Amino acid sequence: MPAVRIASSDTRVTETPNAVMTTLASPTQGGTTTLSLWRATMRAGQCGPWHAFDVEQAWHLLDGAATIAVDTEVVHLSVGDTLVLPAGSQRQVSTEVGAVFVVSGAADGVASPISAGVPGEPVSPAWIA
Repeated sequence: MPAVRIASSDTRVTETPNAVMTTLASPTQGGTTTLSLWRATMRAGQCGPWHAFDVEQAWHLLDGAATIAVDTEVVHLSVGDTLVLPAGSQRQVSTEVGAVFVVSGAADGVASPISAGVPGEPVSPAWIA
């Protein structure tokens, strides 16, 4: 397969109540069949929901500071830190000052919301497909 350039004009933006996800590379953009790469931007004071992905992901903090609760552990990230999240781990991402991440993971990953410790119906997030 030849190399594929995805122009910045071809990125896809998905806004949620907790962050803005900018898809940088994914199967629906062409060029990759198994990987997804996206930027997650959170404003100061934002906190995502508890959820779990069925695939491993790597979160790299480009700007700001963030806290990621992973199962029973709390991890504080500073600019330049990377956190690898195992498949199936329950997590919640939050920031007091704002944060910008670049995230990679398998394109076929699905997320399950967690409520009272119980996983809900899995969904395929638009920014990963």
